[in-house]
Amino acid sequence: MRGNQLSWKRTVVVMTSVFLLAGCATETKSGTSLDTSQLTLDQIVEKAKQEGEVNSVGMPDTWANWGETWSNLGKEYGLKHTDTDMSSAEELAKFEAEKEDATADIGDVGIAFGPLAKQKGLTLPYKTSYWNDIPDWAKDDEGHWLLGYTGTLAFITDKTKVQNPPKSWADLKNGSYKVAIGDVMKANQAQFAVLAAAYANGGDEKNIQPGIDFFAELAKNKRLSTSDPSLANLEKGEVEVAILWDFNALGYRDKIDKNRFDVLIPEEASVSSGYATVINKYAKHPHAAMLAREYILSDAGQSNLARGYARPIRANAKLDESAKAMLLPDDMYKNARPVGDLTAWEETAKKLPQLWQEKVLIHVR
Repeated sequence: MRGNQLSWKRTVVVMTSVFLLAGCATETKSGTSLDTSQLTLDQIVEKAKQEGEVNSVGMPDTWANWGETWSNLGKEYGLKHTDTDMSSAEELAKFEAEKEDATADIGDVGIAFGPLAKQKGLTLPYKTSYWNDIPDWAKDDEGHWLLGYTGTLAFITDKTKVQNPPKSWADLKNGSYKVAIGDVMKANQAQFAVLAAAYANGGDEKNIQPGIDFFAELAKNKRLSTSDPSLANLEKGEVEVAILWDFNALGYRDKIDKNRFDVLIPEEASVSSGYATVINKYAKHPHAAMLAREYILSDAGQSNLARGYARPIRANAKLDESAKAMLLPDDMYKNARPVGDLTAWEETAKKLPQLWQEKVLIHVR
């Protein structure tokens, strides 16, 4: 399920007519061939208006400011919208179970679920006119999945509890405060925190041991907090330092008290991941779904995401000033990097709960 984010004022984008790069032909819900490479943006817009609606899963108004994007699509193109909030796994299960009776046109899934959706034959490929602006690691080469925004692991420090907020993993290691990362046994965010610590200490997605060792030492020194780094616990003062996705940390900071918390990306290394749109192969409104993806990658769509604290995938996107103000400075991200080997990380992540139990939690009392 998705976390809450703030809503902001509406903006509208004007989209120009260009030929779109796209993937191969695929079968729609009616069994006819839809070759997205033969469509211009004007044609997609016209067909989307005829379809009149777009239905999403895992893209609720309060997550990453999706509400503003759906509002813009309604105002600009007359598209009605509904969303059913669910996890990435549930989204793919829904696509697969419903098939020709599809109730969802587009979904937003964690990056690891993009290749899985393609493998299962559930996606309609569509590259958008912004294709060349997207890093290779953030897209399927045929357009079956495509990241719209990223998250990077950040430190959030309650300055009423900690006089000198940590700026690096070395600072974190040498401090005297407790550190919360959440439930590594099941939480994706917490597992990526272990990977980020591994990166900072010479490990990688194939060698998570340096990350395990880092948190084991904190646990031995009674510095690993078992408190969930949630909005409520941060507000109550139960968390001194936490490791969270930057968009969560910034959102929590601003919702509680912007002056109370310090948020930054650790200096040595961090992990960047993200969420990808997947268009349902059986979508009843495929052109509206394509238009939604196109809009999400536009300057206005990327600005909308930034106002929800999500970092836009397009480095060259022209964000408006209200969007820029929501993000951390670019230079903080110079040592952040995406997962180098997703397949290796998936295998490591499966083993991580047991390693955490045996090597870290054993020291937590």
